[in-house]
Amino acid sequence: MKQITSLTCLLLILLAAYWSFRALTPSYTNNRSLPEASFSTDRAMAHVEKMAKAPHGVGFKAHAAVRQYIVSELEQLGLETSLQEGYTAGDWANLSKATNILARIKGSGSGKALLLLSHYDSSPHSSLGASDAASGVATILESVRAFLSEKKTPRNDIIILITDAEELGLNGADLFVSQHAWAKEVGLVLNFEARGSGGPSYMLIETNGGNGKLIDEFSKADPKFPVANSLAYSIYKMLPNDTDLTVFREDGDIQGFNFAFIDDHYDYHTARDTPERLDVNTLAHQGSYLMPLLQHFSNVDLDQLKSQDDYIYFNVPFFRLVSYPFAWIWPMWGLAALLFMVLLIHGFRRNALQTKGVFSGFLPALLVLVINGLIGFYSWSVLKWAYPQYEDMLHGFTYNGHTYIAAFVLLSVAVCFWVYRKFKKIGTPNLLVAPIFIWFLLCAVVSVYLRGASFFIVPLLALLASFLVVLNQKHPSPYLLVFLALPAIWIYAPFIKMFPVGLGLKMMIAATLFTSLLFLLLLPIFGYFKHMGRLASIGLLLFLGFMVGAHLNSGFSQENAKPNSLLYVLDADKNTAQWATYEHELSDWTAQYLGADKTVPQQLADKTISSKYATGFTYVAAAPSKAITGPKIETTLDTLIGNERLLEICISPQRSVNRLEVFSNDIPITKASVNNIPLTAYYLENRRRGKLVTHYISDNANTELRLSIPKDSVLELTLYEASNDLLDNPVFTVPARPEDNIPMPFVLNDAVLVTKKVRFE
Repeated sequence: MKQITSLTCLLLILLAAYWSFRALTPSYTNNRSLPEASFSTDRAMAHVEKMAKAPHGVGFKAHAAVRQYIVSELEQLGLETSLQEGYTAGDWANLSKATNILARIKGSGSGKALLLLSHYDSSPHSSLGASDAASGVATILESVRAFLSEKKTPRNDIIILITDAEELGLNGADLFVSQHAWAKEVGLVLNFEARGSGGPSYMLIETNGGNGKLIDEFSKADPKFPVANSLAYSIYKMLPNDTDLTVFREDGDIQGFNFAFIDDHYDYHTARDTPERLDVNTLAHQGSYLMPLLQHFSNVDLDQLKSQDDYIYFNVPFFRLVSYPFAWIWPMWGLAALLFMVLLIHGFRRNALQTKGVFSGFLPALLVLVINGLIGFYSWSVLKWAYPQYEDMLHGFTYNGHTYIAAFVLLSVAVCFWVYRKFKKIGTPNLLVAPIFIWFLLCAVVSVYLRGASFFIVPLLALLASFLVVLNQKHPSPYLLVFLALPAIWIYAPFIKMFPVGLGLKMMIAATLFTSLLFLLLLPIFGYFKHMGRLASIGLLLFLGFMVGAHLNSGFSQENAKPNSLLYVLDADKNTAQWATYEHELSDWTAQYLGADKTVPQQLADKTISSKYATGFTYVAAAPSKAITGPKIETTLDTLIGNERLLEICISPQRSVNRLEVFSNDIPITKASVNNIPLTAYYLENRRRGKLVTHYISDNANTELRLSIPKDSVLELTLYEASNDLLDNPVFTVPARPEDNIPMPFVLNDAVLVTKKVRFE
C-alpha cells in the first residue's frame, strides 16, 4: 500500500474512532432563550446550582432546604405536592427515616402511570451531590416544565417521585414501593442517576422478563443520542451496584429504564461533586433522553410493555439504536460460520491461502493477545507500586486516569504493529484466518455465557466481507476495507474507554484486550501497510509521552485534591482513645495526628464501622481521652417466651450524632426489628456477617431494638456511635483541611466515634 494511501487510511480510521465518541452526546450551546416547550440545559443547570450548595445527606442541615426547594419548584409548575415519610431498613439493614417528594400530572386515560424518578439526598458526609443526583432532579424539573408548557393532556398519569435516602440503602424507593398506594399504579419508571460528573449517559433496562417491547418502544420514542448496549446491562446485573429502580423491579415487578453517566468517576461522592465540575454536555444528554421519552411513554399503553422476548441492542453513529431478537443469535453465528467455511475452501482453491501460512498466522494473533493481556492485567498493580498515593483514591480511577488509558492503548497498538511486522511475509490473506477464528470462538463463548454481547457477530460479518475482498483481489481498495471496518470501529472503540472508566483502572486489561481485538478486525487494512515498524515506534513514543504526562500530573493539587481521612475513636469502656485513618499515604494534615507513632490497627481491624469496598483503618495512634458522652443503653424488656428470649433495648444518643452501627456476637438472632421496622429473615441468616443494623440518624432519634434469641444464649452488642463534627466540635482544635485535600469518600470521615460494648447475660 502506497505511503500516502496508508496515511489517508490511518487518518480515516482515527476520524471514525473520534466520531464513535463524538456522536454519543449532544454539544452544549447557550440555550436559555429556547422556546418554552424545549429542554434548556441552562435552566436545568440553574436547578443544580441551587441544590448543590452544601452537603445534603439525610440528617444534614441542608437536607431539608433542598427538599423545600424541590417542593417549591414543583408547586410553581402548578403541581400539588405531597411528602411521604417513614422508616425503612432495606435489604442491608441500613435504617433511616426517608422523606419522599411526590407530585402527579393527571392524564385522560385510566391505564398505568409513567413515573419519573431521581433522588435528592447526597452521599454522606461531604458530597455536594451536583451530579449524584441533583442533575437527575434538575433533568426532571426542566423536562416537566417544558412538557407542561405545551398545555396538552397526556393519556397516562405522570407521577414525579424524588426519593430520599437512596445513598443509605435505597430507602426512599423501598418506602414508596412497599407503602404508597400509587406504587401499584405504576407501569414504567424512568430513573436518572450518576456515578461520576461527565461523559455519555448510558441507558440500562431493569426488567424481570424480556426487554423486547421496551426496546421497541424506546426506539419509537427516537431519542437522538442513545448510548446503550445489551453487554453493558449484562455486566451491570453481575455487579453489586443497585439504583432506586432495582427496588421497583425486585419488590414491585415494575420495569423501567436507568439513565446514568459514569465518566470523571473520581468526583463521585466527593466534595468535588460540584456544579462547576458537572459536564454541561452530559446534562444536555440527560435532557435529550427524557423529553422524547416523556412525550412517547405518556401516551403509550403501559400495560402492554411486558415481554418474554429479549433483544440484543447496541448504538452506532447515524443508525442510533440497532436491535434484533435473541432468537437470531445462533442463526447469525451459523450463517457466519458457513460463510467462513465457504471462503476458506474458495481461498485454498484459488491458492490465495496456504496451509502453512494459515497456521503460522495464529502465532502473531495469540502473541498480541497474550502480551497486551499481561500488560493490562499488571498495569494497575505497577502503577500503585510506583505511585502509592493512588491507593487513597478508593474509586480506583485517578485524576490522570484518562491519560493512562490513552497511554496503554497506544502501547497495545505499538505491540500489535511490532508483532505483525515480524510475520508480514505470511501474507494478509493467511494472516486473516486466525483473527476470524478467534472472533468466531469469542462470539460462541459470549452467546452461551454473556448473551448480551452477541452483537459482537456484526463486526465479524464485516470482517468476513473484507476477507472475501482480500481473497479475490491482489490489490484491494484500501478505502473499501476502511468502509467495511466502520462497524468494528464504531462499536468497539467506546468500549476501550468505558470499562476502565466505569470499573476503575484495575480493568485496564479490558482496554488493552479490546484494542488488540479491534486491531485484529482492522488487519485487512493494516496487513498491507509497509511501514509497521515505524507505526510501532510512533506508538511506543506516544506511550512514553503520555506516561510522562501522567507522571507530571500524578500528584495532588487544589483542583485535583488528595482524599484524606481522620477520626477520633474513643473506647467508652476503657476510656482510651486513638486517632485513626483510612489513608495509605498520609497527608501532612493527617500526619499531625498520626505521625511517627502510628501503628497498624489490631483491635479495630476485625469489627469496625462499615464502609464501601470493605475499606478498613490503615493506621492508628494514641490520642488524649476527651470528655465525649457515649450512648445511653436501657433494657426495656427482657423476658422468655418458650425457648426464645425477647429483648427490647433502647439506645439514646447523649450528644448530636449522625450514625449508629450495632454489631453482635456470633449467636442466632431469629427475629429482629429496629424502630418497629423488621429486619428480613434473609438478611439475618445470610447477609449479617456480624453487623446487626446501621441507623443513619435524623433529629437525634433513639434506636430501639427488639431481638429474639435462643434462651440460653448470651448476647453481646458492640456499638459504634459517630458524629461528623470532628472539625467543628469545640472539644477539639483540628485545623481546617488544606485546599488541596478533600474528605475521603465511601468511609466514615471527620468523625468522633465512640465505641461501647454491652452484654446481656
